[in-house]
Amino acid sequence: MAEPLIIVGNGMAATRLADELSQRALGRYSIAVIGDEPRLAYNRVLLSPLLAGEIGGSEIELKPAEWWQARGVSTFYGRAVTAIDRAARTVTLSDGLSLPYGKLVLATGSRPLMPPVPGFELPGVATFRDVADAARFRAVAAGAHVVVIGGGLLGLEAAYGLARIGGKVTLLHLADRLMERQLDREGASLLAAAIAARGIDIRLNCTAERFVGEGRIEAVELPDGSAIPADLVVVAIGVRPRVELAVAAGLDVNRGIDVDDGLASSDPAIFAIGECAEHRGQTYGLVEPAYEQARVLAARLADRRERYTGSLLSTNLKVSGVGVFSAGEFDAGEGTETVVLRDPAAGIYRKFVLRDGRLAGCVLVGDTQGALFYLGLIRSGQDICAIRTDLPFGESYCVREAA
Repeated sequence: MAEPLIIVGNGMAATRLADELSQRALGRYSIAVIGDEPRLAYNRVLLSPLLAGEIGGSEIELKPAEWWQARGVSTFYGRAVTAIDRAARTVTLSDGLSLPYGKLVLATGSRPLMPPVPGFELPGVATFRDVADAARFRAVAAGAHVVVIGGGLLGLEAAYGLARIGGKVTLLHLADRLMERQLDREGASLLAAAIAARGIDIRLNCTAERFVGEGRIEAVELPDGSAIPADLVVVAIGVRPRVELAVAAGLDVNRGIDVDDGLASSDPAIFAIGECAEHRGQTYGLVEPAYEQARVLAARLADRRERYTGSLLSTNLKVSGVGVFSAGEFDAGEGTETVVLRDPAAGIYRKFVLRDGRLAGCVLVGDTQGALFYLGLIRSGQDICAIRTDLPFGESYCVREAA
């Protein structure tokens, strides 16, 4: 008999784990995937183009229904897991159904944060997290005054999508530059100029003091007492791991569910991957670390002795239509050197941070060609002195020089 394996969550991490298991341990486990969203797993990275109307709903699905069926995976969508009984090794669903497990994987993701600002409960103040949010925004955004709070990746994507469908968008960001966790000042400034050219009003070092309205949102009051008219406010200031199930089950939880190098929690039969997991004190809010964790966990569940030792943080995306790549040390610190190529007129910025003759990090804005090549150099830690002057021009130049 196949061992029952339950994956709680039907997002990107859960789907990648199911895919990896189908390749490494097909038939060994009887897999059930349980998610509270009433639809097939989808790519959250594509929510912004979905909001903007650039793609349709079916185009963001990660795998078609036939894929899950062909691999014998049972799917329980639109039903949340409400409890874990570790002694009986069962999970209880919101409809009362109880399912047994031999091994349990928590891939519950995260939930968006809402600022402790008066009026946040007003209708029209929302977060941007799922397909239902995109549908709601599309219904009201055309011609509306929209305020987006948060200049990180998700806030910029929301602002871009809302502007594309006719919203009059103002973006507020508390920091002094956009995407401060991924970009240096010059790269962020170039990105801000490109976004402003799309009709989005960007206000840095600024946040909401109060949400104002009678019955629903009407305006956002700023710290200086001024107000911005708002028919819709979209909050994108960060996320917090969803750990309620783990806490109720008595697992070790810090910010996320504490896991070891095998992705096991404090209960050896329960694992965690993705945004809900905390490994060596680090939680990740990006897709690639979740995929790396899924690969390692699938190998472990197939009795291979692989270890997860952490992920190198990198971003390689179109942000509001502008190519952005960031990896490693993007700000030059003590003991580092920089090599920079800039062309403001063309909207191109390429910066490379070197430490001890090795590539420690880089930022690419406008032209992300060669991003995977640079990421490989950072990961390998190889000496790049011979190709230093050719770094900004891409892999073909560097390979030619090395030859």
